[in-house]
Amino acid sequence: MTSVELRQLRYFVAVAEELNFGRAAQRLLIAGPSLSQQIKALERDLGVRLFDRDRRSVSLTPAGSALLPHTRALLERADDLRHRARRLSGSEPVRLGYVNWLPPDLAARTAAVAQINVDAWVAPSHAQAGRVADGSLDLAVCWVRTDDLERLGLQARLIGADRLYAVTTGESTEDVDAGDTDVLLDDDTTSWSSWNVYAEELARETGARAVRICDGGITGPGFFDHVRRSPRPVINSPKGQTTPLPPDLVQRPVVAPEIYWTWSLVWRRGEVRAAVLSVVDALAGDDRDFGIHGADAWVPESDPHRG
Repeated sequence: MTSVELRQLRYFVAVAEELNFGRAAQRLLIAGPSLSQQIKALERDLGVRLFDRDRRSVSLTPAGSALLPHTRALLERADDLRHRARRLSGSEPVRLGYVNWLPPDLAARTAAVAQINVDAWVAPSHAQAGRVADGSLDLAVCWVRTDDLERLGLQARLIGADRLYAVTTGESTEDVDAGDTDVLLDDDTTSWSSWNVYAEELARETGARAVRICDGGITGPGFFDHVRRSPRPVINSPKGQTTPLPPDLVQRPVVAPEIYWTWSLVWRRGEVRAAVLSVVDALAGDDRDFGIHGADAWVPESDPHRG
């Protein structure tokens, strides 16, 4: 079977276990309409109806019940084959760079794949993508544009996304429209090139107000000082997502649209080493969309995962 067909079988098992398309979509981290379309495609390919569904309930058909244990067994065999192949290819170290985020289950997902050497040099997205292109790294987790991939000869798969929020003074934690926020751009393009490109697109496409600064205050205490001086909520960058807020500031969800920053796993186009490709498959093989294709979601037009 192709990887797409195996993915459809995993979707079938998830829906069969949840008996609810909404819960199954949340579990799989994909959009509900996409899940429904994939199940219909699988039913069409198999020539049987797997589920009886109406507006209130979902149940397995007799054919679905009969095929479910065989599907589970097939997926277990496919996983075993993949793990055996990864063990065979795992003797060669793979050099992985990042910006400030890595998948929390990185070690667990790659343990049977290859020896991962996480590079100690934490650098901006554009720098890490460049290091992959010049051979200093095998893989990197970073934010890239479609133009970057073409210019540097790279490929990318989506492996994560952060929903960005706004920070403001006051006590209100209610939603704020993107068009009523500020987004900071720093003159230091060496450190903030990728963020500046993202922020400019954000301002242009959503109506957020771009505010230029020259003090490195995209994150840290400098960012909080800018928030205190701003009459409007200020979009937080991905580097500040996990930083605790001072007691005089609050977090507000951004809506209309919801703003997402994507994390890509990038590697060189034409890569043939089994260890590197196995890591790509281990980290990005399930094709989750992390919410970026929701009806109210926004990513830049230049993002390769915008769809």
